[in-house]
Amino acid sequence: MNIGVDAAALGMSNAVTASTNDVNAVYWNPAGILNLQDGQVGAMHASYFANIAQYDYLAYAKPIDDRSAWGISAIRFGVDDIMNTTQLIDEQGNIDYNRISLFSTADYAFLFSYARHMKIEGLSIGANAKVIRRIIGKFANSWGFGFDLGIQFERNGWKFGAMARDITTTYNIWAIDEEEFEKVQDAVEGQNQELPESTEITLPKLQLGISKKHEFHNEMTLLGAINLNCRFEQTNDIISTSAVSIDPAVGFELGYIDLAFVRAGVGNFQNITELDGSERVGFQPNVGVGFKYKGIQVDYALTDLGDQSAALYSNIFSLKVDLSIFR
Repeated sequence: MNIGVDAAALGMSNAVTASTNDVNAVYWNPAGILNLQDGQVGAMHASYFANIAQYDYLAYAKPIDDRSAWGISAIRFGVDDIMNTTQLIDEQGNIDYNRISLFSTADYAFLFSYARHMKIEGLSIGANAKVIRRIIGKFANSWGFGFDLGIQFERNGWKFGAMARDITTTYNIWAIDEEEFEKVQDAVEGQNQELPESTEITLPKLQLGISKKHEFHNEMTLLGAINLNCRFEQTNDIISTSAVSIDPAVGFELGYIDLAFVRAGVGNFQNITELDGSERVGFQPNVGVGFKYKGIQVDYALTDLGDQSAALYSNIFSLKVDLSIFR
């Protein structure tokens, strides 16, 4: 749930809390789906870690009336065809490659979104109810439940946004197959002798954003956005205290006649300690492009999961379709 969806947003380094206004707002800030004029479908596929891990996303959102909207989305992030070698060596110490099996480990998220305009002009609010499902082959699986709350406010062309994730703290309760775990216990002597913790906790996070779009006479637009991503724990973020850690992000989108877009952003600012004890600030630059024609939009982003020196960059593609084109 921390990775992000939509190549357009990823190209802006996820600095879209205030500006998100399409079907992908179900993830970034559910209040944004109130900007939809009709039903819209969004999809994304990405490969991470040299194509080892696959990330897939599908969403649908639609207005209910002039004051409310709803949406639903699903995410899968998984690694498939992992070799299970716990039975490679039999009880007599013989190696038998036929005893190798394959399994998958995957995380699933299902989000149900609702948003509504408030009586205060320019103010809208949205919420997500989410179900988290995690599976590690036959070894273990878990269920989790959580809630997000999003707010957007617009005044004089400025947009402000806030997204509180896991506001009630999200708990995943694990069920471990003890028979399969015993096989793991016997695989390496003296290792994996105790059952893992059965409860996994996701602490609340807060994302604050501000954005403004400038329109020029030559039919070009420039959207600028800033995000402050806050976690209520001490981390390596560039701003870090015992109470809260803050990671800023900045994104830009240059558009031409609402047809072609060029995007860039920088975020994930981290304090990094090198092996020699020196310190430096790491960051993650992202870029992207997009094309929109008659209600169909295709976006591309070059991004990764770490900073500019720690991970391979990935090519991200996403698609949005306004269902009104079929009418």
